[in-house]
Amino acid sequence: MNESVLAWHQARLQEGKFFIQRCSACAHHVYFPRAFCPHCGGDALEWTTPAGTGTVYAATTVRRKPTEGGDLNVSLIDLDEGVRLMSRIDGIAADDVHIGLRVRAKVVDGLVLFAPADGGSA
Repeated sequence: MNESVLAWHQARLQEGKFFIQRCSACAHHVYFPRAFCPHCGGDALEWTTPAGTGTVYAATTVRRKPTEGGDLNVSLIDLDEGVRLMSRIDGIAADDVHIGLRVRAKVVDGLVLFAPADGGSA
């Protein structure tokens, strides 16, 4: 993996900006950042700003004591551009996160997190 690609991506996240890559050869979007397109093998990956909206593909709840921050959800999110990433959903109880929930991305402290797109309904 090309460290300069990862370093560039992390620097943008630290600035509060979220980018994914798009292959100009085959038009597929790519996430997590990499030097070569996993679809066609090309190296013509360009940075693009995603719409930031997506759908929960899978979710689980990590049980923690309240003194340790309480329950935490871990979710797989399908962005509308067709890439999947692991993150968590903020703004609703961990048990209320469900498959099919529409979410919107936000960058917090260099991490891509999500919140319900419409206040929590699917």
